[in-house]
Amino acid sequence: MECPNFIRFFTSNLDVQESDVSDLLNQCERLTIKKNYVLLNQGEFSKHTFFVEKGLLRQFALNENGKEHILSFAPENWLVTDRDSAYFNQPSIYSIQALEDSLVVLIDQSFIDKLTQLVPGFTAYNNRLLHNHIRHLQDRIGLLLSATAEERYLNFVQMYPDVLMRVPQTMVASYLGITPESLSRVRKEIAHKKSE
Repeated sequence: MECPNFIRFFTSNLDVQESDVSDLLNQCERLTIKKNYVLLNQGEFSKHTFFVEKGLLRQFALNENGKEHILSFAPENWLVTDRDSAYFNQPSIYSIQALEDSLVVLIDQSFIDKLTQLVPGFTAYNNRLLHNHIRHLQDRIGLLLSATAEERYLNFVQMYPDVLMRVPQTMVASYLGITPESLSRVRKEIAHKKSE
């Protein structure tokens, strides 16, 4: 099972040979999954970070009333995990589900340890990835707390330019924290502004 995106993800950002990443990749589990397959259910434990080689995943939670709250989408070349579960051995508060037929690489701590030994600069790179993830989460919290629905939508389009056409509008609305009706209104208002 070829994973050129996975190999490029590391070789384009680190001083590492493609053959070395391929050797490490061969030690990782790879899953070819169908649309709607759930990689992680709320309440389960996970030791993996999921790299999306092909396809699209979403990370979401269901509240006590069964309402979905989407935290993030993960298209090709994105990583997604429940850090609480993977790094602190807690039951996951999120589910991770395929929204399309997907190919996913499961990264565990042994992969991280081996890459750290192989590539001296990996720890600094991994820290940058972590800080970037935290920055995006802080931006997302700020948007949910104080931005208008239009600002949130425009941010979504910038963050996920190709996801908009790949998911139902109800999921976009869930991610934005608004109703599908509000999303429809926002899109009409934006289209009207562009036509003026």
